[in-house]
Amino acid sequence: MTTLREPATAGSTVSEVELAITGMTCASCANRIERKLNKLDGVTATVNYATEKAKVTAPDGVAAETLIAAVESAGYGARLPELPINEADRPDSGDDGPELREARQRLLVSALLSLPVVALAMVPALQFTYWQWISLALAAPVIVWAAWPFHRAAWANLRHGAATMDTLISLGTLAAFAWSLYALLFGTAGVPGMTHPFELTVSPSDGAGNIYLEVAAGVTTFILAGRYFEARSKRRAGAALRALLELGAKDVAVLRDGPDGPVQVRIPVAQLAVGDRFVVRPGEKIATDGAVVEGSSAVDASMLTGESVPVEVGVGDDVVGATVNAGGRLVVEARRIGSDTQLAQMARLVEDAQTGKAAVQRLADRISGVFVPIVIALAAVTLGFWLGTGSGAAAAFTAAVAVLIIACPCALGLATPTALLVGTGRGAQLGILIKGPEVLESTRRVDTIVLDKTGTVTTGKMRLVEVHVGDRVDEAQVLRLAGALEDASEHPIAQAVAHAARERVGALPGVEGFTNLEGLGVQGVVDGHAVLVGRAALLEQWSQPLTPQLAAAKAAAEVQGRTAIAVAWDGEARAVLVVADAVKDTSAEAIAQLRGLGLTPILLTGDNRAAAEAVAREVGIDPDPDTVIADVLPSDKLRVIEDLQTRGRVVAMVGDGVNDAAALARADLGLAMGTGTDVAIEAADITLVRGDLRTAADAIRLSRRTLGTIQGNLFWAFAYNVAALPLAALGLLNPMLAGAAMAFSSVFVVGNSLRLRRFRTTAR
Repeated sequence: MTTLREPATAGSTVSEVELAITGMTCASCANRIERKLNKLDGVTATVNYATEKAKVTAPDGVAAETLIAAVESAGYGARLPELPINEADRPDSGDDGPELREARQRLLVSALLSLPVVALAMVPALQFTYWQWISLALAAPVIVWAAWPFHRAAWANLRHGAATMDTLISLGTLAAFAWSLYALLFGTAGVPGMTHPFELTVSPSDGAGNIYLEVAAGVTTFILAGRYFEARSKRRAGAALRALLELGAKDVAVLRDGPDGPVQVRIPVAQLAVGDRFVVRPGEKIATDGAVVEGSSAVDASMLTGESVPVEVGVGDDVVGATVNAGGRLVVEARRIGSDTQLAQMARLVEDAQTGKAAVQRLADRISGVFVPIVIALAAVTLGFWLGTGSGAAAAFTAAVAVLIIACPCALGLATPTALLVGTGRGAQLGILIKGPEVLESTRRVDTIVLDKTGTVTTGKMRLVEVHVGDRVDEAQVLRLAGALEDASEHPIAQAVAHAARERVGALPGVEGFTNLEGLGVQGVVDGHAVLVGRAALLEQWSQPLTPQLAAAKAAAEVQGRTAIAVAWDGEARAVLVVADAVKDTSAEAIAQLRGLGLTPILLTGDNRAAAEAVAREVGIDPDPDTVIADVLPSDKLRVIEDLQTRGRVVAMVGDGVNDAAALARADLGLAMGTGTDVAIEAADITLVRGDLRTAADAIRLSRRTLGTIQGNLFWAFAYNVAALPLAALGLLNPMLAGAAMAFSSVFVVGNSLRLRRFRTTAR
């Protein structure tokens, strides 16, 4: 079965498939293809004009060829695209594809020929005898050859009983050209006409009246320029996704069995299989997701996460494909390949988001679907009105042509997808993966953000935070003896103590007679000292109780919800070590940023209330029952979200664990830490590739800015048509200026969207 991510073969059936569409020239085309596909039984399709793709869901039994045939029957082309990961290898994946190069060629030729035509029309001093015929000779190639894509598309649409933006352009330019040709050949001297600054008036001795060659040539050039810059801008808008896809390595050195042991064989990454072991030398990209089986190094993951500090990895650590080995030699065992890798999943999330439609865009689609027929009818009414009022054929003709040319549903069609292309692409570069346009609308309404404590606000890893020593005891000695004993244990708390000891005092001595006392602690001999590390009860069993000073330190730590560990040696209690789930360095700043966005932060945890309030105070959350919800069972997290929603709150949830998945799905906006579980990521609306909570604030800022850009684009597109069409119908707009304004409206919308590329994250 062909899915969205697998290339289809002839005769295959589909449940969800993506089609690459060719031949679309405006939003009306996309709307028409969408309607054609949706007429098929059980088929649901969304066509995106900006990305030139159709996302189609169909029941089993509907062949991919059936979908392609439906698109072709509407007068357009369709094909099954290559895998997204291969996009960078396509011949047109560079700066300029063949279509863009052809558009540039047509534009240059059209501009060179049109410039003298417009100059002759506008500057009377340049009008020599029979200059009109020179204008005709120069304008004819522009109207016939340069404007051929418009005429070809208009004819194809006419054959299928439809009309698009190309229909309006073709009608307007051909009408202006035909009128001018008639005037020159047969003479229309004395025909009353409207005088305007750009009107070409032929002298009576030439036997001709008003001609509009400069309109036909100028409009064609302006629209070709608009289409070219629009296409180039759309390509820039999708550059972030292409850059993401190009991150992966192209080949890899795998280890194969040889007669004298393993040998390195370099193969294309596409041939890599799960379980293969491959070598990554310093400076090379890691070919695919896997686990380190030999060596240690620092890995630069900045291209995926935006995190500038390389991460230290060693045997047993997971590594992600497309990251760069910045240090020593690694041998990695492939765990995920192809479309299962994190890079491919990121690209898939971005691509899915770009093909969606916001609710406001659906209104624009409905309008653009009926826009062209309405404009043609309005042009006919305009022509009839001016003829009926006795204003003359020239005035009527000028106004009607201006109506045809000024209309622009393209801006409506580009408003949402171009902003989505740029916004989601920029998000991917910053480690923010937005699932779809509906998510953007949720971010605007959110007023409360619920933060899971462990792994989100805190690191999720125990860390030694305090060392309280007794009289005549040195802290370094405490860490040396306790750290050596704890290093022999695998308990997370013990490992936290051992890790801190190695950081502060260096290498740790060996341990003799190590014994793990279940539920109490550990004991052993270190440097000739009989050492106990664990609960206070363990020390009391050996008649080594805590001194009042150490007992007070232990009590103070437990009030804060932290874990206190007693240390004794040679028959006497010596110290208390305090271990806690450390708060991330950036969490307090993140909370302040979330408040600045108008959100009320709420801390949610299964820990006891004392521990929760201590963390809340550290990060700047008020430690009261409304903003710190503690002692919550995993199954109750969903209930907490529902209770907040019942009270009228619009809730965002940030989490990273399996037990957060239901709450993330139920929240109005779910944000999953990419350092968390796959289940949580799947349930969320936004995935934060980095474990930095500031990225949550950045994600909401970016989403709101993208939504604002979409709304601004749509306002401009609607306002342009609402203002321009009446002006054209009233005869107040020259057709050539109308063509320039129409082209500018689309370029403006795309250019406005490209401003999102300058979005900057605070999570650095």
